[in-house]
Amino acid sequence: MCLIVFAWRPGHAQPLVLAANRDEFHARATQPLGEWADNPGLYAGRDLQAGGTWLGITAEGRFAALTNIRDPRQPPGERSRGELPVGFLRSQESPEQYLRKVAGQANTYGGFNLLVGNRDALWFLNAQEGQPRALPSGLHGVSNAGLDTPWPKLQRAKAALAATLDEPQPQHLLELLADPTRAADADLPDTGIGLSGERLLSSIFIHSEDYGTRASSVLLVTADGSQRFIERSFDNQGQACGDVELVLPGSVG
Repeated sequence: MCLIVFAWRPGHAQPLVLAANRDEFHARATQPLGEWADNPGLYAGRDLQAGGTWLGITAEGRFAALTNIRDPRQPPGERSRGELPVGFLRSQESPEQYLRKVAGQANTYGGFNLLVGNRDALWFLNAQEGQPRALPSGLHGVSNAGLDTPWPKLQRAKAALAATLDEPQPQHLLELLADPTRAADADLPDTGIGLSGERLLSSIFIHSEDYGTRASSVLLVTADGSQRFIERSFDNQGQACGDVELVLPGSVG
């Protein structure tokens, strides 16, 4: 996952509204969103190369999402970052307990941002900061730096999300994720990948011959714990090639 914007609103009729894009090499094999045969009750897309995921939920209302930190200077990790969301979704630990455990092992992975939660709490860990924290209510976003780092694409996506929050609709959220607008050169971050690379990665929706947005995801959670999870997949031409929609019932209490 390379871009996540979300509204966290405890006590609201719709406490979590989330929109996210997964950017990846087109050649990397992927399984679309669905229930995992080896983990009934876990719903996510799956990276078939390493076996992990970037965004997933459970029937019990657990949620996890991951982005990579873009820093060419960092050493490669010994373990796949995609196992981090899966670990939380498979566990019974609280979001705080899980992230404190992961923080002690962060140096075995490449740089990452990890967001985990349930209907009661939402926690965040940036591997470079090393300190898990509970997120306050509000509108947040993370790309390939820290939480709410003011990159143009993140600011643009957060503003678009804010405009939908009176009545969030999946189609509107998918539309904001499809925005191909690139940032002006003067506004680009310098993450060590060169100007052409920064330009390519500066849009919310990314398209190139080898790399681009492979999936856009929308997650809507209501106060009773019901979840609506939508994933739209894209081919190597940047064209939509399939939608999956899951609706999981919740229960009060």
